[in-house]
Amino acid sequence: MSQQILEAVVKSQLKTDLPALNVGDTVDVHVRIIEGAKQRIQIFNGVIIKMQSQGISRSITVRRIVANEGVERTFKIHSPKVATIDIKRHGHTRRARLYYLRDRIGKKRRLRDRRRGLANLIVKTASAKKTKAATPPATDDNSENK
Repeated sequence: MSQQILEAVVKSQLKTDLPALNVGDTVDVHVRIIEGAKQRIQIFNGVIIKMQSQGISRSITVRRIVANEGVERTFKIHSPKVATIDIKRHGHTRRARLYYLRDRIGKKRRLRDRRRGLANLIVKTASAKKTKAATPPATDDNSENK
């Protein structure tokens, strides 16, 4: 009985308007900041380097660079302090945890775009196959003159 009550409370607290988040995505996390009686929204943008847990305790760790220093914040995505999460880019990754980004600086820190990167790869391989089929086999010009 108590388990059913707990599940009902948890289900009522879950957010339903969240986008499909993945590790490697560049996101804007809109966080509610309460200062005395005033409330404002602060945007924290960066790359998701880690996702953990499921359900109400699901959290993401977002990394960004401020004044050449890496800053990481962990957000509970179902928390009332998180107003919205906007996805800016989908990064192509092959890992679940992107801790190696901590050691990278400059342009090496960027992740390849998931949609564009894979589409370019497919287009390049298809065009390479067409050009191989379209070009005639190379012949030796000297052998014709003899």
